[in-house]
Amino acid sequence: MNAQSDVERARFNMVEQQIRPWEVLDQQILDLLFEVRREEFVPDEYRGLAFADLEIPLTQDAKAGAKMLSPKLEARMLQELAVKPADRILEVGTGSGYMTALLAKRGAHVYSVEISPEFHATAGSRLAQHGIANITLEVGDAARGWSKHAPYDVILLTGSVPVLSEEFQRSLNEGGRLLAVVGQAPAMEARLVTCAAGGASNTVVLFETCIPPLKNAPQPEKFVF
Repeated sequence: MNAQSDVERARFNMVEQQIRPWEVLDQQILDLLFEVRREEFVPDEYRGLAFADLEIPLTQDAKAGAKMLSPKLEARMLQELAVKPADRILEVGTGSGYMTALLAKRGAHVYSVEISPEFHATAGSRLAQHGIANITLEVGDAARGWSKHAPYDVILLTGSVPVLSEEFQRSLNEGGRLLAVVGQAPAMEARLVTCAAGGASNTVVLFETCIPPLKNAPQPEKFVF
């Protein structure tokens, strides 16, 4: 077997052994994982881990905090958001740009906000190399919301928050979906919030997980006695 066939075998195994068992069964999403090449968004020094069931550091300092989500979590989030071709999407935390690419392939336009100028620049270069143009990449702190291009049909937070800012729900269209991992380590849960008519919303807890927090995420109020 040559190197390319080894890569494709590893990609196939990632889908069949990690992602499909995690209840990701939407065939369009599974097909997309073969189309958008994950290894091309991974930092060079970690490229050999592109298909591993783990979070990959985005810097050479593995303890710096920012990481790519695990493949199964990326795919599950994408499935739960049920992105439609006409959807306007807000992504909080561009990171490597890989999730941005997946969202852009599913929806009409992705507005992706990254607090790190370095990650913003690297992700922009990778996305341009892949010819993904239906995106607007911005540098900023969106941990409490990003109403600049609102309303959105889909909002995804790629890092956890101890408490979820209400600004995100106010930025959703009717029928819009928001997915965020809420809580503090080790107890976090992935929540899907769907915006209904009249400002009402419905929240479903999808699963428990634990991922690195967004920088400057709002903190719970301290009780004062």
